[in-house]
Order: sequence, then structure tokens, then C-alpha cells
Amino acid sequence: MDTSDLKIFEAVARTGGMKRAAVELHTVQSNVTAHIKALEADIGCALFERHGRGVSLTPAGRRLLPYADRAARLLADARRAARDDGAPRGVLAIGSLETTAALRLTPLLAQYATDNPEVDLVLHTATTRELIGEVLEQRLDGAFVCGPVAHPALEEQVMFREELVVLAAPHIPSLDTVLKAGEVRTVVLRAGCSYRQMLEAFLARRGIAVQRQLEFGTLEAIFGCVGAGLGISLLPRALVGKTGGNGRVSVHKLPRADAVVDTVFIRRREGFASSALRAFLACAAGGFATAEAAE
Repeated sequence: MDTSDLKIFEAVARTGGMKRAAVELHTVQSNVTAHIKALEADIGCALFERHGRGVSLTPAGRRLLPYADRAARLLADARRAARDDGAPRGVLAIGSLETTAALRLTPLLAQYATDNPEVDLVLHTATTRELIGEVLEQRLDGAFVCGPVAHPALEEQVMFREELVVLAAPHIPSLDTVLKAGEVRTVVLRAGCSYRQMLEAFLARRGIAVQRQLEFGTLEAIFGCVGAGLGISLLPRALVGKTGGNGRVSVHKLPRADAVVDTVFIRRREGFASSALRAFLACAAGGFATAEAAE
């Protein structure tokens, strides 16, 4: 067994066919088939079941696949480590919650870009669930998400703390007014948003049913719909003033146990941390500490 065998095995498992894997790997089908047969002979058991539509993994193949993925990541990290001479350069892909990007990242990214002109910085916004998946699959070098994450393959570093508030229509005088209704309509971002999950959990603990859920893709749409009385939402307090939400919505404090959430930076525990990423983390830690002291 060698790394080329595992690379071909992973391609066949992912594409579901020897021919499809051969096209992806820019080789001929007979070469792929020969590598798979040699790998099966070396291991001593079948890795694929052959059928008319292609192939599917046997139980042994499913057990081998995570090791093939790990080997591919290790080789990629080895190449990056060998090429990294300590000077931040190349592509750095960072993920963020949309709220974090709107509230916190603009001065940080500006400072980082000024200090590290040879780094091509890419920022991708998504939900916590989506960002965790992209970091695990190494499509992102790291991401800002709501913590705690507590995933064995990830390490997380607390960056800052947010106060969460409930947003309602301007005429709503208090949170009690919302809760006494017994059922509410919510205005939220798409599934996988941590603030959405926190709002649902907060209401469930109080036995309040969600009458209707309105799902939107932007914060501006959420503020507009909440302000129009279509439902309530839960977001960081700092976002209200930042997005011009003052006056458009009423803002209601939560009990402290529900109001505080940490934003953490996650990255793969065993992944290679490039000079560009290390410089970014140093810049972020310093920038957030300065901002917190100013608040």
C-alpha cells in the first residue's frame, strides 16, 4: 500500500466508479482497476462491490476511507509546511458568521491586509454548521463561529463575547409581553444559524410554541420584517446600532444565562498552521483585545 493507491481508492470511493475516477485523475481505467486490485490483494479483502451502476464501498472499504482522507490531508500539509519559509504569503481562506463579519472584522481585515500584502485573503460567510463542515473538509483554514464547538478534530480559541438580545416590533414594551402570548412567530436566518438555534431553545425552555417561522438570507431583511411586526428574532446587541436598527425595532434584554455567547475561532487540530494563518490569529487577538478595552 502506498499513497498513490490510497489516492486512487479515495477517488473511486468518491466518484462511485473506476471510469469516473480515471477521468478525474487523468489516467486510463485499466490503471485505476489495476491499482484497486493490487490494494485489495495487499490488504486481503475486497474494498468495493461491483454492480451495473459502478461500485460501492464494502464494510472494509468504509473503514479504510477515513485513513485515505487523512493521508491525503497529511501530504497536502507536508507540501505546505515545506514551502512555508515563515513569511506570510499565499491564499488564506477564513470563514465567518455574517453577524461577526458585519460587527467585528472590517478593521481587522484592513489591518491584516496592510501588514501582510503578499497574502490573498478570502472571507466566506455562512452559518456555524456550514463553517464547521468547511473547516473539517479543509476548504477553509479557519472560521469564526459561535462556541463552544467541542469537536474532537477541531481546536477552538475564544475571541470575544457577545450579548444577545431579542428584537421585536417597535411597539412591543417588554420581553414579558412577547412571552405571555404563549406562541410567537420568529424571523431567522437559514437552518444551521447558531442564533436561530439559541432562540428556538430559549422559547422551548419556556414552553412557548413557534406559530410560524420566517426564514431570510440577510440581516437587513430580518430587521425589516421584525420592524414590520412579522415576528421576533435574536441577534447580538451590538448589531442593532451597527446596522441602523435603532428605532426600527425594540430591543429586549435576556436573562444572563441566555444572553452571553462566545465567538470562537476554529481550525483543524492536526492541520498545518501556515505563517499566514499564524499572523492572522496574532492580528485578531490583538485587535479584539484593543476593541474590548475601548468598549
